[in-house]
Amino acid sequence: MCGIIGITDTEEAARLAYFGLYALQHRGQESSGIVSWDEHSGIAHQHTGMGLVPEVFSEDDLRHLAGRTAIGHVRYSTAGKPLIRNAQPLLVRIKGGVQLALAHNGNLTNARELRRMLEDEGCIFQTTSDSEIFVHLIAKALQGSDIAQAIISACSRVEGAYSLIIMADGTLFAVRDPHGFHPLSIGKTGHSLLFASESCAFDLLEADYVREVRPGEMIIAGPGRHDCRSMFFAPANVPVRQCIFELVYFARPDSCIFGEDVYQCRKLMGKIMMREAMADAECVIPFPDSGVYASLGAAQESGLPYEHALIRNHYVGRTFIQPSQNMRQYSVRVKINPVRSMIRGKSLCVVDDSIVRGTTIRTRVAKLREMGAKAVHFRVSSPPVKHPCFYGIDFPSPAELIATQMNEQQIADMLGLDSLHYLSLDGLLSSVSEPDHYCTACFTGEYPTRVPASSCRHPGNILQD
Repeated sequence: MCGIIGITDTEEAARLAYFGLYALQHRGQESSGIVSWDEHSGIAHQHTGMGLVPEVFSEDDLRHLAGRTAIGHVRYSTAGKPLIRNAQPLLVRIKGGVQLALAHNGNLTNARELRRMLEDEGCIFQTTSDSEIFVHLIAKALQGSDIAQAIISACSRVEGAYSLIIMADGTLFAVRDPHGFHPLSIGKTGHSLLFASESCAFDLLEADYVREVRPGEMIIAGPGRHDCRSMFFAPANVPVRQCIFELVYFARPDSCIFGEDVYQCRKLMGKIMMREAMADAECVIPFPDSGVYASLGAAQESGLPYEHALIRNHYVGRTFIQPSQNMRQYSVRVKINPVRSMIRGKSLCVVDDSIVRGTTIRTRVAKLREMGAKAVHFRVSSPPVKHPCFYGIDFPSPAELIATQMNEQQIADMLGLDSLHYLSLDGLLSSVSEPDHYCTACFTGEYPTRVPASSCRHPGNILQD
């Protein structure tokens, strides 16, 4: 997963992009970057670095990113080691001297074959990211066409998930793939248009949410206040397949994505989960922070007290997106500490959004037992994850997914639980307003696009964004 932002026609565009990336930091913690367009000099300025937004940018860095237009990116690669050369936005000079910057969120499922084809045609890649494929396809398609048509041509050749913000000599292009896998929203403040992965970025920048970029749509926003238009590049019969896991886990709870209030969706998931399987417990406690909002719904539905018996150290990064398994286990140990008085002798209903490998939960349940919990009932606000994701969520191969190796009772026994219940797929889909618009491949194995036949950890041998 990654977070992207674009801002046009405003003073200090790079500084606004910097603060917008703060709001999107949860979508990527490996690297950060901004490219701005200086309309006076006709030059694009770039600054990227490894780490969190405040670690990458200084006051001097922002001062040198001059211009009224900027795009930004926070990155999380779903395979391989994080490398500075893969940090985005990418910036290149293509035919006619056009300076093109690109920020991408998603995974291309045909990345390996496209890269091989482009290399055979003489293209030289500077990164190991699938995002660079767009750059080469756009550059090749620019022969005899304008930049908008070149982008459409590139999109016609890729498969999979992509939300893009592209800047070409000061004009922004916001593009969402025909299935609409990941969110991309439009905001407005004064005469300026903004694009961002999630609406929470607009709140921080005091911008008004307008709408989402629709699946298969490209919005073109020029430097002039009236130079904005929309065009659709995909057939109308392509089914919408938005990533349901954005609502389950990844998006910030204060965002509105896919036309849904994330906070309310997660609460409803918790309520439906408890209707399906009430827990014989004295209180509901969240597995912080991912289980907080489903726990609120579960407590309201059950009438049980809602308690914070597990306290998170917020100075430790999210365990789910750590690229190293060793680091993930270390994070589990330092991240959460139980409140002893809330656990000893109590029957607990612990709530989380998902179980992927089971490593984190097994460690925590053992700690709860050690501290004297009488019973531990676990409730999960999504179905069992049984299949890898090829569209941008870091779900590993089936061999590492606990739900592909064991049934529900076996998982409960392995984790040391008194009971375990996953929200049913029907229950999950009943928490959203348009259930037929979602991709649920990680639960069902029914992929909406062609995917690599190999069952390896990730599609292809190049990094994905």
